[in-house]
Amino acid sequence: MKAIVLRLPLMLLYSVLVIGCGSLPSQEGRTMSAALSTSGAAETRLGQAAAPLTAAHPGVTGIHPLPNPHDAFAARILLARNAERTLDVQYYIWHNDITGNLLVGALYQAAERGVRVRLLLDDTNTVGLDHPLAALNEHPRIEVRLFNPFTTRRFRLLGFIGDFSRSNRRMHNKSFTADNSATIIGGRNIGDEYFAATNEVQFTDLDVLGIGPVVQDVSRDFDRYWDSQSSYPVERVLPKPGPDAGERLEAGLEAAWQAPDAQQYQEAVASSKLVSDLQEHRLEFVWAPTRMVSDDPSKGLGFAYHEDLLSTRLIKALGQPQSRIRLVSPYFVPTDVGTRMFTDLAQQGVDIEILTNALEATDVAAVHAGYAKHRQALLEAGIRLYELKRRPQERNPRKRALPFSGSDSSLHAKTFSVDGNRIFVGSYNFDPRSAKLNTELGFLIESPELAQRLDRLFETLVPMAAYEVRLDDNGDLYWLERRDEGEPVRYDTEPNTSVFRRAGVSVLSVLPIDWML
Repeated sequence: MKAIVLRLPLMLLYSVLVIGCGSLPSQEGRTMSAALSTSGAAETRLGQAAAPLTAAHPGVTGIHPLPNPHDAFAARILLARNAERTLDVQYYIWHNDITGNLLVGALYQAAERGVRVRLLLDDTNTVGLDHPLAALNEHPRIEVRLFNPFTTRRFRLLGFIGDFSRSNRRMHNKSFTADNSATIIGGRNIGDEYFAATNEVQFTDLDVLGIGPVVQDVSRDFDRYWDSQSSYPVERVLPKPGPDAGERLEAGLEAAWQAPDAQQYQEAVASSKLVSDLQEHRLEFVWAPTRMVSDDPSKGLGFAYHEDLLSTRLIKALGQPQSRIRLVSPYFVPTDVGTRMFTDLAQQGVDIEILTNALEATDVAAVHAGYAKHRQALLEAGIRLYELKRRPQERNPRKRALPFSGSDSSLHAKTFSVDGNRIFVGSYNFDPRSAKLNTELGFLIESPELAQRLDRLFETLVPMAAYEVRLDDNGDLYWLERRDEGEPVRYDTEPNTSVFRRAGVSVLSVLPIDWML
């Protein structure tokens, strides 16, 4: 028995080396394709609907915010249903659940109508999807590619350990573009928790629908990622599905659409007037200069130059903040460098307020630990910190007219405003992982109207939806909870958390793991 125990580490090491270090398939001879041309886009219904609006606002982009989860879901379905030529879809997470299956069905139906569908997924969250993705790829008008795929499908953890440097770099981008005429980008992945379709943890999030010049930027960026050395055709990674794969896929998608749990989403789509409002010029847009910022896809292999990173481009585009910053980040890990940046700005007179998740609401305790160690320094500099409370789920998501006004369990939106005239919306978290490891995408919008909407949320909604973290006269942290009636409630420890959870965060906060968060 002792000999067996002694051999276990060697057996594990052998498994990691043999299973985890499988070679990636060749990229030679991949099918080449590109986004629909602007002239081709102009011939589609979506392009024709957008044309008079963009002509009336030359050089700027139309932005329509999608804070409501049902509207965000309906927008994607409706774009897929109304696409005539192309759908280019890129996501970090795509779950095999109600909304995931319904959106796969929408892509499949589009392909059946003759639309070319390109689906690019990060491979880290595709567990259990090998057969559906392989079957989907069998359709003559659908191509599926995986970003930084795992060479072993069954033992992914060993594959992750065996090829850690590459596997730890993920594609966090999120975009959904139809006919190179309209695009949706933002914080939402594809899954029930992002569209208020589950009784489990739900996310408060924010996407935007864009028409105009920025759509071509997103399409060109999609092409960069599609053709990158990190994107592999699924037929080179996954086993070939059986001859009845198409029939089984169609049957599964039809069953998903007919399921009772899918009824509210059918109703959401049926009641949405997004496309008809766009076609009839009733959909409200904020027109503003908009810059797409993204990482070079070579970041997925660790080869991107510093100047090609989203964080570098974003800093250059923003310039020096002058008066105020309002930042929303679910996974806020400022690190020592970021803390110095924020405290320096505060000392220069910039008014800074930050909203992130409270410990009771976060879905990643290690990230909270990476944030918590910097709270005192931020507060001492005069920065106001708010931590979103975990709340009972809202039964009617349509009541949530603003991105943080609902009662979702956990914050997931990534947005910030600068000086009341610029706003960023995208996939970028203020953490080391977004800055150095994952690839990201977002819009920097030069819009006082949108920026000041976020500013007003910090004035009105955020103080009621979140705990405010403060320092007492002894320099100790405490939390204030404001309620509709009565005096604020004070907590001297992280609200509504156990001593064991707080202890776990304390232990994690001293470990040198910030670079992974």
